[in-house]
Amino acid sequence: MRIPIVAANWKMHKTVAEAEAYFRKLLALVPKSPGVELVVFPSATALHVAARELEGSPIAWGAQNAHPEPQGAFTGEVSVVQITDLGASYLICGHSERRHIFGEDDAFVAAKVKAALKAGLIPILCVGETLEQREGGQAWTVVERQLSAALSGIELPTPEKLVIAYEPVWAIGTGVPARPQDAQEMAAQIRNWLGDRFGELGKQVRIQYGGSVKPENAQDFLALPDIDGALVGGASLDPEKFWTIAQAALG
Repeated sequence: MRIPIVAANWKMHKTVAEAEAYFRKLLALVPKSPGVELVVFPSATALHVAARELEGSPIAWGAQNAHPEPQGAFTGEVSVVQITDLGASYLICGHSERRHIFGEDDAFVAAKVKAALKAGLIPILCVGETLEQREGGQAWTVVERQLSAALSGIELPTPEKLVIAYEPVWAIGTGVPARPQDAQEMAAQIRNWLGDRFGELGKQVRIQYGGSVKPENAQDFLALPDIDGALVGGASLDPEKFWTIAQAALG
């Protein structure tokens, strides 16, 4: 059985004080056995707050970004080793904003995935197409290329060691999500690809939907047979909204 996984991506939001308040409010809402895996991705300046406030709780946390090299002359970067040293469990790899704003290509994303696994982190690998690519009939071609590049040479010991997040880039931040049937169609194709790549283990890898998920539409996406959770952006900045979305994953 695939346990739903709902993740909060804060992006570049919240001070340390705001992060502390958020975690305390979220912890007051979430029971000890929530029935869904919750992961929070704070900004880098609040990772230590997550480590402190979430210790011993049912809520995991991770980093939005990390450099694949363990150390080196990379001014301003934080390595996967340093993230792991803080106590992180997860790392977002290949988010559309990293790809399209910061120019991270398939090879760099692949290096992150490999480095994350080597360091003991669970990568949430983001894949997805732009509006131009979808309208040009290239949606699956783009997603398959991203999957193939990032997971080349990867061994998968258990399905829990990898999460895929399907991000229709054209739906992120626009307030207009993809249709549920769009998300299900792509998720099913991703699951079939994972099965071909990793066998039966691959079919059990959890697939999230990540495109303007809100409390109002969460159930529409989280009830889909091949969607196992959500990677939530703006709505996750409010702990009550985030928990409401997570509860929708329970059916």
